[in-house]
Amino acid sequence: MQPDKTRPALVLVVEDEDSIRLSLRDFLRGRGYEVLVASDGVGAIKQLLDNDVDVIISDYRMETLGGDYWVRFLARYCPEKKIILTSGFLRPDFKVPFEVVYKPFDYSELEALVGRLASEARDARRP
Repeated sequence: MQPDKTRPALVLVVEDEDSIRLSLRDFLRGRGYEVLVASDGVGAIKQLLDNDVDVIISDYRMETLGGDYWVRFLARYCPEKKIILTSGFLRPDFKVPFEVVYKPFDYSELEALVGRLASEARDARRP
């Protein structure tokens, strides 16, 4: 099956805090993105298996499959995905292989980053 180059970017929001997950979902949908949600890494894996996700926005610290194991999973099994980690706990000197946005984040700044990464993902879908 050929990838659809014209569809809106599909963003997966992985966040264990309901209020952040749902408000970010609603915000991004309002900006024209297709958005899926998961409350932990296990739910995110299910979404990744079932959908052609372009951008992942994920909390770093989650009770179920979060933290370093989640970062290692994403780096190993999702190297082609555009990934943004959000965290109120990561130190700036802690090296992760993805974009990091620190909480509390500005939604418009996060959207600009999502837009850039979604554009890169869309370009990668072109033959």
